[in-house]
Amino acid sequence: MRRSLFLVALGLWLGGSAAVAGPNVVLIYTDDQGYGDLGVQGAKGFATPHLDQMAAEGMRFTDFYVAAPVCSASRAALLTGCYPVRVGIHGALGPKSSVGLHPDETTLAEVLRARGYATGMFGKWHLGDHPDVLPTRQGFEEYLGLPYSNDMWPENPNAKPGSYPALPLLEGAGVADAEVNAAEQATLTTRYAERAVAFIRQHREVPFFLYVAPSMPHVPLFVSDRFKGKSAQGLYGDVMEEIDWAVGEILAALKESGLDQNTLVMFASDNGPWSIYGNHAGSAGPFRESKGTCWEGGIRVPCLMRWPGKIAAGSVCREMAGTIDVLPTVAALCGAALPERKIDGKDLGPLLRGEAGAKSPHESLLFYYGVHELQALRSGPWKLILPHAYRTMERVGRDGLTGRHGVGQAGLELYDVERDPGETKNVASQEPAVLARLVALAEAAREELGDKLTGAPGRERRPAAAVKWP
Repeated sequence: MRRSLFLVALGLWLGGSAAVAGPNVVLIYTDDQGYGDLGVQGAKGFATPHLDQMAAEGMRFTDFYVAAPVCSASRAALLTGCYPVRVGIHGALGPKSSVGLHPDETTLAEVLRARGYATGMFGKWHLGDHPDVLPTRQGFEEYLGLPYSNDMWPENPNAKPGSYPALPLLEGAGVADAEVNAAEQATLTTRYAERAVAFIRQHREVPFFLYVAPSMPHVPLFVSDRFKGKSAQGLYGDVMEEIDWAVGEILAALKESGLDQNTLVMFASDNGPWSIYGNHAGSAGPFRESKGTCWEGGIRVPCLMRWPGKIAAGSVCREMAGTIDVLPTVAALCGAALPERKIDGKDLGPLLRGEAGAKSPHESLLFYYGVHELQALRSGPWKLILPHAYRTMERVGRDGLTGRHGVGQAGLELYDVERDPGETKNVASQEPAVLARLVALAEAAREELGDKLTGAPGRERRPAAAVKWP
């Protein structure tokens, strides 16, 4: 935290907003939206015209990955540019969590505040709910949202009674509503969008970073009356159409404020769909499995980036990239300094600019799940699956009630995910040289970041913040 405050003070001392030459940055990060839940990627039963227009006016990534297929770990990677195992975050943190994102880590908000940017966040945080680790202590000047997932509340029909306390809505460092009810959940998507639009209008004369993290389409699904019953798919489609509307409102506000040409807008999801919920879940498209697994359906997500005049309209990037790359990419575009601590992400600038011959900056991307289990990695067209148990579906739920998970067992497996995106044909025996190279990459990762599956401790892991509740 001391270093973060120093960076902010240094940015203001260097001239504050007057010193900034980079773009405004808007980052929209949905919850449990599947790869197939965009019109341009095959969505059926509902429409996403604003997101489709964003793709038509910018770049669509076909091979974009989260670092982990679950909420908190995924968000830690997005905001720090680090694999979540490096910063000690795994799983989905619950109410009164004893850990959170360590204040000594440098978030994207802190990187940009040090450059003179105004910073605001509206939506789901999920990196610890203790006052010491909330957004306003991690670089955001404004905040409105839920501290964790919207199913962590007393009305969850899939949890034992008494499992969760009342669900609070936070404003800044305080509580705006101590007990969010169903009617209020139905207002969240619109409320976040309205606050985002107000933030844009308020900061039209200064550079800003706006992070919008809708609580939807995570179950339980809620939608405003304006969109209820609107789609052909049912409630999930209604929710997606409201999210698409919210994106449209944000884009319209940028245009109305004269900021459209100087704003980078990014859109992605925190992991694949929670398919165990059946008709209340999205689509993983052509990919195998879903949220909670390191198969493609759990970790490959929709991603759009738009910056008129800087990113070619209608462009498609088929190179491997991920959420860990957001921080270093934005830092480079905005002329901001990278964190002093080691990060894992790389600058995607050459890809965004469409430079001739630009390739993924990564030799490999790592995928951890569980308590720091290295379960998979990708390198070029190749996907290595490491031996581990994974959850699969035995029975699919309906109308907000969960189904039942089974347990699958993966061995040492190799897939060409360019030719076989559904991971149907294990080619480990046919490609021994490729297998050996990827196994060596996994061993190097274990040495650096550890792996609970093999007992490797890792030499460069940093702890999460340990917090104490009264």
